[in-house]
Order: sequence, then C-alpha cells, then structure tokens
Amino acid sequence: MTQHATISRITLSLLILLSLISCRQNTKPDVSNISLQLKIERFDKDLFNGKGKNLSATDQLLTKKYGLFYNDYIHRMVGDFSYGNAEILHTLYQDKAYTDLNAEADSVFKSMQPIEQELTSTFKYIRYYYPKVRIPRFISFISGFAVQTPVGDDYVGIGLDMFLGRNSKFYGAIVQSVPTYLSRRFSLEYVVPRVTETYAREDLFPEQDEDRSLLSKMVHNGKVLYFMDQVLSDTTPDSVKIGYTSQQLQWCKAFEADIWAYLLENKLLYETDYQKIQVLLSEGPFTPGLGEKNESAPKLGVWIGWQMVKKYMREHPELSLQQLMAEQDAQKILNGSKYKPKS
Repeated sequence: MTQHATISRITLSLLILLSLISCRQNTKPDVSNISLQLKIERFDKDLFNGKGKNLSATDQLLTKKYGLFYNDYIHRMVGDFSYGNAEILHTLYQDKAYTDLNAEADSVFKSMQPIEQELTSTFKYIRYYYPKVRIPRFISFISGFAVQTPVGDDYVGIGLDMFLGRNSKFYGAIVQSVPTYLSRRFSLEYVVPRVTETYAREDLFPEQDEDRSLLSKMVHNGKVLYFMDQVLSDTTPDSVKIGYTSQQLQWCKAFEADIWAYLLENKLLYETDYQKIQVLLSEGPFTPGLGEKNESAPKLGVWIGWQMVKKYMREHPELSLQQLMAEQDAQKILNGSKYKPKS
C-alpha cells in the first residue's frame, strides 16, 4: 500500500469519526424559533434595599411586586404566622448573618445573565416538548439555608445562599444541619439542573401515590433524569444531574451489574416497605451495606432506574419523550428495556 493511500484512508476514517460525533451532538431538536427570554427577579436585592427604610412601606412594595412568593417567604421560609410582616422584616434586618449572606451572594451572583441564558435554553426545550406548559416566575432570595428551590403556585424560587460555592465559609458553620455531602453541591453549576429537576418533579411529573414499590420509584426517578438529559445543556455532567461526585459515578458504572444482582437476589424490586426502599432512594454519603470502605454511591435505586429508562428508549427509538413520560407501567418499562447489565 502506498503512503498516499494510507494517508487517504486515515483521512477518511477521521471524517467518518467526526461525522458520527457531529450526529451525536445534534440529536436535540431545533428550538431557535421558540420565542422565550427568561429573567430572574431579584427579590433578594429588593428585600435588602428595604433595610433602614420604613417597614410598612417596604412590606407594601414587596407584597405588590412579589405577591404569593413574598407571603410564602415571610410566613414559611424565614418566619411563621405568629408574627406580622413588619415584625419579621425588623428581625431579619437586625440579623448580622442575613447581612453577611447578602454580601457573599452579591459577590458570587454579580450577574444573573449566564444563568438566565442557560435557564432560557432549557425551558425552550421544555416548551418544545410541552407547548402548553405554564412557565413560572423565577425569583432569587436568601433565607438562611431554609430552602433551596421552593415551588409555589406561580413561581420557582432560587435560594442563592444555597449556591454560594462548596468552599463557602458559611457551609462549614452549618455542617450539623446541612452535612458536607449535601453542601458540596451548593455551587453555581447546580442552579439550572436543580431548578429543572424541581420543576419537573413538582409541576410536570408529580409522583403517583399508588407507586409504592421500589421498581415504580426507580422508574419514576429514572424518567425524571432522562427528561433532564433531553432539556439540559449537553455540557451538563451526569454527576451534576444526579448529584454524585465523579468518583461515585465511576463506582456506579464499575459495579452496575453487582448493584442489579443485589436488588434481584434480595427480592427488592417489588418491595414496598418504606424503610427498606428509602435506603436505595434517599440522599446520603453512601449506601449502607454496599461497597467497601463506604465508597459506594447513595440512591442507587435512582441511578439504576435512570440506566433502565435509557436502555428502554434505546430499545424503542420510535417512542417520543412525551410517550415515555406518560407511561405509568413500570413493569412494561423494565420488560421493554431488556435491562441486564453485565460485569
């Protein structure tokens, strides 16, 4: 074979490889014709600007501008119904920690534009798949670590104090109430994935009360994560979607077959006992009873459900995202996925 022929073959191989990569990267629908521009309303700034001013006037201004969110903030996030709005505002403004939190939030969130652009892109995809969906207001706030992404009748809140960056000085001080395995995710790259997940779970695909078996919960969680795959940026790591460290994600990939075998051998797929199945669904530093030296990932049922749903959609390319999300038969998805991970 001549040198010229060898180079030509290498060039052709590279072109084919680049073509395949390009095809993979362009699997999402074109949403450029969807008119949408989301803004995050800065309740945190409007609230802090009321410090040192007439409390009644501040209360009226915030009530008029933020309505239901302001009521929920005052009476459910930072206070309760035992005190009036002005009393709660007074207490808040006197709290040095509240002032310090605002200062750090201002330094981290100097501009909301990058987050707004990412949020807009995500919700364009959501609107593509669900044209009639109601898009809520997005409102940023600071609550002293009370809640991260609350959902109300017309809003999704973004608790800035729970996205300050994993090395924030505040998180070390609250480790008793917010353990490190949670606060390590309190950083900028998690804002849009967490907002998207909350919106999906609360507004679009609420879990059915009758879905009590581990399999049903695995599939439901797997469907939510698959939905996130379709609407989030392609650059969003899987570890961020599910909230794993990169090491935990690699552990799951390495031991996928073993995790599945564990579920089958212990007859857990159809288990409905809340205490037994929550071990495989809830947050934590690891999953008790699995892995050596506490190196296993948490919520393994969620991760396996995600892999099962992805396999189901690979086996059934004719199905749309909407058809998947509407399917309530978890057994059908298990059977149709032909999910049998190999060691």
